[in-house]
Amino acid sequence: MCKDDTTHDQSPGTASTDCTERGVTRRRVLQGASAAGVAGLAGCLSSSGGGDDAPEPVTLGESATCDVCGMVIPNHPGPTAEIFYADEQPSGHDNPARFDSTWEAFQYDFEHDDWDREAFYVTDYSAVDYEIRTDGGQKLISTHPTAEAFADAEDVTFVVGSDVVGAMGRDLVAFGDEADAEAFADEHGGKLASFGDVTPTMIASLGM
Repeated sequence: MCKDDTTHDQSPGTASTDCTERGVTRRRVLQGASAAGVAGLAGCLSSSGGGDDAPEPVTLGESATCDVCGMVIPNHPGPTAEIFYADEQPSGHDNPARFDSTWEAFQYDFEHDDWDREAFYVTDYSAVDYEIRTDGGQKLISTHPTAEAFADAEDVTFVVGSDVVGAMGRDLVAFGDEADAEAFADEHGGKLASFGDVTPTMIASLGM
């Protein structure tokens, strides 16, 4: 049975494919592994604020479009993200800013570094039963744009540039459990990074 039957993953430029076809659940449940704290966030990005006053994540609905590329988010595979900014209307709409890839979210945030970021959420693939399917020679990872699937971007470990792609190609796939990230990278390639490791140069290397 499809593990995410509320969404319809779709590779860029192709019709959507039933996720029961060529799909395989890949999430590892690793015993005895604890999540490593993501510390030393002295990189290019400022703190997202966090704390009890930070806005809670929201579900990106059926018609939600990416604020960078304009694609309908639930209709495409891969990591999603959302960012809340204080006293701003990203792309002319109410918060949060919405993205169908993690790298586009970082790109947008770098371009708006003069805005006060309140919260930055990314898909946590440790928190969902994700699937990887092959379509057109590409390995595509399922999308999970629901509120409960999001985690604070400062609290995850990213796998950057693996052979598993999302809506916009190579991406940063986030895991709340560092052991899950290590297992994913061992199987699919890529390197591990924390929030503070992400730079404009890294993001530019992933862009289409």
